[in-house]
Amino acid sequence: MNKTLVVVPTYNERENLPLLAQRLLNLPVSVDMLVVDDNSPDGTGKIADNLAAKQPAIHVLHRTEKNGLGRAYIAGFKWALEHGYEFVFELDGDFSHNPDDIPMFLEAAKTADLVLGSRYLNGIRVINWPLSRLMLSKSAAKYVKIVTGMPFTDPTGGYKCFRRHALEAIDLAEINSNGYSFQIEMTHRLWRQGMKVVEVPIVFTDRVQGHSKMSGHIVSEALLMVWRLWFQNKMRRRPSLTPGKGKVVPPSRVL
Repeated sequence: MNKTLVVVPTYNERENLPLLAQRLLNLPVSVDMLVVDDNSPDGTGKIADNLAAKQPAIHVLHRTEKNGLGRAYIAGFKWALEHGYEFVFELDGDFSHNPDDIPMFLEAAKTADLVLGSRYLNGIRVINWPLSRLMLSKSAAKYVKIVTGMPFTDPTGGYKCFRRHALEAIDLAEINSNGYSFQIEMTHRLWRQGMKVVEVPIVFTDRVQGHSKMSGHIVSEALLMVWRLWFQNKMRRRPSLTPGKGKVVPPSRVL
């Protein structure tokens, strides 16, 4: 079994899934793929099953309904922990995240607890977004930094690599957020424990197949979540430095 699992939530991704699976299997590093399908009406789940029947590195987790990106990832994380993976990725199923970046993430993860793919580290690398969407994303990143104190350039991004001990340090049953707020909450829970979180630069390309899952509810949930996280951290805008369940590092190592 490979040490690395790439969790890919899907809902109506039948056009993208076979190509994405091929890209992952052709990487210069060995990875397994877990498709978490939310009962896609377009038959994505069946396509995933067919791929898994041919490739032992591909696995499928079927859910009965569509109830959010965060719920899909939590299901995938639990599956990853149950099956002994050391490195666990979040990856969009629409090619907005470049699978070829995975070796770069794994290299960074050798000395980090969580690796974030950043669209805004040392510049802006976003393709096919209108200016309004870009401004919303950049404003959200600034908002998160002001409220929570997290110093990251792209806290709402969804391309990530968790070390196993980092996921084990989070009570996944307590995570109820979805969308952008899910990404913010997962990072904040590790950062406030003093874990080492690093960013690596990525290029984000807006989807060319299917439709975006963005909604007003996702945005409003994220706006409220950051205040909840601030209160959970006892209104501090820095890591608590209180030893948690996972690996705690000195504050000088927290980026």
